[in-house]
Amino acid sequence: MADSIRKRHPGVEVELVIIRTKGDIMEDVSLVKLGGKGLFIKEIEEALLRRDVDIAVHSMKDVPGELPAELEIAVTPPREDPRDVLISRGDRKLEEMPRGARIGTCSLRRGFQLLNRMPDLEIVPLRGNLDTRIRKIETERLAGVIVAAAGIRRMGWVAKVSQFIPVEMMLPAVGQGVLGIETRRGDDRVGEAIAFLNDPVTGCEAGAERAFLKRLGGGCQLPIAGYAKKTGERIVLEGLVGSVDGRVMIRDVVEGAADQFDALGTGLADGILGRGGRALLDEVYQEGNNR
Repeated sequence: MADSIRKRHPGVEVELVIIRTKGDIMEDVSLVKLGGKGLFIKEIEEALLRRDVDIAVHSMKDVPGELPAELEIAVTPPREDPRDVLISRGDRKLEEMPRGARIGTCSLRRGFQLLNRMPDLEIVPLRGNLDTRIRKIETERLAGVIVAAAGIRRMGWVAKVSQFIPVEMMLPAVGQGVLGIETRRGDDRVGEAIAFLNDPVTGCEAGAERAFLKRLGGGCQLPIAGYAKKTGERIVLEGLVGSVDGRVMIRDVVEGAADQFDALGTGLADGILGRGGRALLDEVYQEGNNR
């Protein structure tokens, strides 16, 4: 991305600033206990607000539904593969796993959908970077791990993949495969400089998914998934909310005009909340308050 900006704007100096967040550093603690996805971007947003940096690049699946009022996601480049992938011992696919097979994942969403479909599996929580999680197939004697396809593709590790899991089988996280470029709201100089990187289709799809997430008010405490696909002037959005034990799944799909993506996401969330999603959210937040 830095190279693209340099090529587009010859003479502009682009400096890469690496910021390690609390979510990156505390790899041995679950996201639920740490407080949710915002831990991957909090320090970066603080640097933006202090003007230490001018833009921030995030994986959109790590960005909460609510942003600070002074900041905005200004650009979403073309989406990478939104699917999840299985990397397994013996190159087995999910349907070939024996009963009791131990599958590692860092995501409640993935674990929930696996248990809902294959209740005999054992889900093993994982943290760490991609390389660390893949190594745990050996160090933790796992049958396999499930990670995002986008990260695997960006690392050039497609040869390691045993199975690309269809979205019909495992609905992706909101914003999975999408990079978001965050800026200070009203910073026209920066906004104009990076506008060429934006992909309107990706922005529409991610916008629908994030409207769904924002209305739910969810984070990492419950399995939540959402995936939008724009075709022509129409967009289809599918979402789900589930219980941690995998027993309850509330899933729905809506379709509408692509330019109404925000209302579509909100409407899908309202429908799921009305069908029992609110009770699931209230229960998990009540438990959190009682700890």
